[in-house]
Amino acid sequence: MTAEPPTARAYRGVSPEDRRAQRRDKLIAAAIAVYGKRGYRQATVKAVCEEAGLTERYFYESFDNSEALLITSYHAVTHRVFADIAAAAQAAGRARGARARAMLHAYFGALQRDPQSARVFLVEIRGVSRAVDQAFDASLQVIGAEIARHAAPGAADDELLRAGVIGGVMHIALRWIDQGYQPPLDSVVETALRLGMVLAAPPRRRKPAAAGQD
Repeated sequence: MTAEPPTARAYRGVSPEDRRAQRRDKLIAAAIAVYGKRGYRQATVKAVCEEAGLTERYFYESFDNSEALLITSYHAVTHRVFADIAAAAQAAGRARGARARAMLHAYFGALQRDPQSARVFLVEIRGVSRAVDQAFDASLQVIGAEIARHAAPGAADDELLRAGVIGGVMHIALRWIDQGYQPPLDSVVETALRLGMVLAAPPRRRKPAAAGQD
């Protein structure tokens, strides 16, 4: 009868699975920091591992390559931003205008509080590869649908219009970050809210031409 392999033992009360998860979390946090400081294309696996305080063998324990870590890091940032947006909407009550303003305030506030995450969320994720672009587009659809549902209700059932609303908000965010987070937060929130309302306003019906007019 073949003996079974020895089971990995806990170290200081922490199971091997939990230790691996902790190392993975460290790598994700390190990646966000490194990508935020120097950019994804200028970062190396070695630099991320040094930031995390881990050797490179632990990198490949959790990730196949740098792109996989970039996508995971992006999802981590997206999850935090989306959680902030959802919590703000819940706290704002049922009034549509108040919910929309609160959600946009949470979105821009999250970018301002954590500039490194903002760079990963808006800049570094784009144009790396098709797989990375697909991850970016998928998450934007989720966030865009949620924001548009409150900030631009007319776009809720129109995928292309929804993409326009969220794209416009993101371009405002990029310009705002490039200008050193100026104007103040409340001002940029109002600008984004106005944009959403304009883009999602129902089209005006053309009046029928009077008799005898072309």
